[in-house]
Amino acid sequence: MEMANKVALVTGAGSGIGKACALMLAKEGAAVGVLGHTEDELLQTCEEIQNGGGKALALIADTTDEDDMRVAVSKLVETFGGLDIVVANAGINGVWAPIDDLKPDEWDKTIAVNLRGTYLTLHVTVPPLKARQGGSIIVVSSINGTRTFTTPGATAYSATKAGQLAMVQQLALELGKHKIRVNAVCPGAIETSINANTSSRNEAEAEVPVVWPKGEIPISDGKAGRSEDVAEAIVFLASGRSHHITGTPIWIDGGQGLLR
Repeated sequence: MEMANKVALVTGAGSGIGKACALMLAKEGAAVGVLGHTEDELLQTCEEIQNGGGKALALIADTTDEDDMRVAVSKLVETFGGLDIVVANAGINGVWAPIDDLKPDEWDKTIAVNLRGTYLTLHVTVPPLKARQGGSIIVVSSINGTRTFTTPGATAYSATKAGQLAMVQQLALELGKHKIRVNAVCPGAIETSINANTSSRNEAEAEVPVVWPKGEIPISDGKAGRSEDVAEAIVFLASGRSHHITGTPIWIDGGQGLLR
């Protein structure tokens, strides 16, 4: 129960990495604000936490909407008395297409969810973190845009993930004087449902053909990682065990990015 008396906010907590992270933080004793826009998924996450003896609060909000985020964070702080940990996980793959095929509204949506959503999450949570005189922010970025650049058509997605890491490193300095640490995790292939929501067009047009060695993920014989693998790193970064780590990306890809 290392996180006893801590309060955490996890965005995109209805499924995948966000859900695994919320469950793990709660298991360590944190009260968790489970934020997302799909009510039944959020309630399921909360139920699992509560059935395990933990504390959780469902917060239905769109991370790109300022009013939604202000209301959600205020409700979390009022319910549990403060805020110590922020996991900015909500994001989309968006549309992957050649740059001359990618539509402006498709670009804008990916930028809005992944960058504006991250900005607003931090914008509204930093004041309660300052009030606690410290805390930990973890942004879920990706190997795309930070370590690899070979996913066909993923220009908008990669740009947002690179932008998130730039935000992390900028804010690690800005918020250091407030004892707030800011780090990033950068997953590679992880078994989640996000790929089901990815739209790809004309991949061959944007693809750079490469023949990979057998098994693209060396440490796992080519198998994708689990959401729990990412959650473990996030919980470490949220804990006091990482008290001297800030402004740091951690790639969680089983060596995948080194092949690319």
